[in-house]
Amino acid sequence: MLKRGDRLLVATHNRGKLEEIADLLAPYGVTVVGAGELGLPEPEETETTFVGNARLKAHAAAKASGLVALADDSGLAVDALGGAPGVFTADWATTSKGRDFRVGMDRVWRELEAIHAPEPRRAQFCCTLVLASPDGQDLVFEGKSPGRLVWPGRGEQGHGFDPIFLPDGHAQTFGEMDRWEKNRLSHRADAFARLVAALFP
Repeated sequence: MLKRGDRLLVATHNRGKLEEIADLLAPYGVTVVGAGELGLPEPEETETTFVGNARLKAHAAAKASGLVALADDSGLAVDALGGAPGVFTADWATTSKGRDFRVGMDRVWRELEAIHAPEPRRAQFCCTLVLASPDGQDLVFEGKSPGRLVWPGRGEQGHGFDPIFLPDGHAQTFGEMDRWEKNRLSHRADAFARLVAALFP
């Protein structure tokens, strides 16, 4: 479905995510173009699972462009909250003035405190990648980064809920790590390792 030297459409308007994916695929000669560069709209994420939303975005982009398209959906799943916020991670940070992830982090911790969740407060970042072709076929790759939550948050790097997430085996939160260190450990890197193993053995 995707070969060395191919052009790949990444179904995102997020510049940082596009650059991260381009870096990961550069060794395989894959040229990456973003949905924003082609003027493609972002479909509304109406599914209730990571794979559902990623599939929706990938197929919409592949159909509109005629290119093989890659989409991801990701979020933070907290064990004591039954996997929440999960697919609604970004929604937990939504305010009347846009997204504010401090609001989202506060909500996560407040809900854990309300149920007296015991330490360690286990969580994992989850990423689902869907690679879709214009003819309707797709491949799914899932990755995870396990760890625990800390309070207060630490670090100004990364984005989203990174300051309160401490990955297993490390003393720094994702918010304290530089981009390259985090990218090596992240849920997206795990999912990409599975994609690369399947497509570029």
